[in-house]
Amino acid sequence: MPPAVVLVTGVSRWLGGALAAELAADPSIERVLGVDTVPPRPEVQRRLGRTEFVRADIRNPLIGKVIAAAGVDTVVHMNISSAPGGSGGRTSMKELNVIGTMQLLAACQRVPSVRRLVLKSTSAVYGASPRDPAVFTESMQARQVPGGGFAKDSLDIEGYVRSFSRRRPEVDVCVLRFTNFIGPRIDSLLTGFLRLPVVPTALGYDARVQLLHEDDALEVLVRATTGGFVGTVNVGAEGTVLLSQAIRRLGRVALPLPTQAIGPLGRLTRQARITDYSPEQLRFLNFGRVVDTRVLREEFGCTPRYTTAEALADYGRTVVPVLDPALVAAVVDGAEDVLGRTAAAVGSLGAVTGGRGTPPPGGGLRAVRDA
Repeated sequence: MPPAVVLVTGVSRWLGGALAAELAADPSIERVLGVDTVPPRPEVQRRLGRTEFVRADIRNPLIGKVIAAAGVDTVVHMNISSAPGGSGGRTSMKELNVIGTMQLLAACQRVPSVRRLVLKSTSAVYGASPRDPAVFTESMQARQVPGGGFAKDSLDIEGYVRSFSRRRPEVDVCVLRFTNFIGPRIDSLLTGFLRLPVVPTALGYDARVQLLHEDDALEVLVRATTGGFVGTVNVGAEGTVLLSQAIRRLGRVALPLPTQAIGPLGRLTRQARITDYSPEQLRFLNFGRVVDTRVLREEFGCTPRYTTAEALADYGRTVVPVLDPALVAAVVDGAEDVLGRTAAAVGSLGAVTGGRGTPPPGGGLRAVRDA
């Protein structure tokens, strides 16, 4: 049974506004309420359609009156900030994320009309460390629990949602653990990082990165809001790319730095409002993180249209390259050719000398191509 009255928090951001617009276009849904502390930008406002914008702060208990007065039956909580700079500092960010969620859940608990809750969470709850498994399933926990920032807030928020579910077991709860968003329109920490002409990376590290295209994220949110899935699901695209590959494919220049230098550099770029990446984001860029998406495909019933590589390529259309990716590919191909010839020569020498001190005859050495 489709929802009758849906409330979406964080509607002034691109993804929240896009979700509200999709729901408002569905004639089976009677009303869509969009809540945020600031009005949407004109380009977002134009596409909201019949969405009713309510200027309210979820940190204020008055949010309960909004939910009760409208008879809301489905709440989609998306007003969770990942960047301290965009929230007025770490203190304001934590208040919005944690206190705001507590007030919203308290309001949902008091209003009997609420029958479904959808939480936009993050795969950052799994943390990032050198002891991580190859892939995280929904039943796994962080090997190294995040100590602060967005990841710690998200862990706390999921804990509050579980407590809410125990108090209101008749409410269907869906928790979406998204990987990093990317696309031509969405603004995220990772897209800001990859827009830098010179991208600082940790010397000696090359993280595996799993992405999700903005259009696929929107489709999952719509299905979670209007469908009946209950539980926690990892949401990410198929495949991964190495951070070094992503930088090369976007025509950026990687700047490997000692790990001790990246933290101070991050603080400088945050103060200069160039980009805003936190310590937990830096750990992700060192160690990476990949999630298993079997539940998404087989139980939730959604397969992202874009792979990680295709999502990165679509985002790359909006980025003016510093270096021509074709030139970079030519240099890589040339290096592979030289390496292959050298390996063949070494193999031939091994055959002549009977294999003393060389690889076995015919073994050779193959260079790995940056696909």
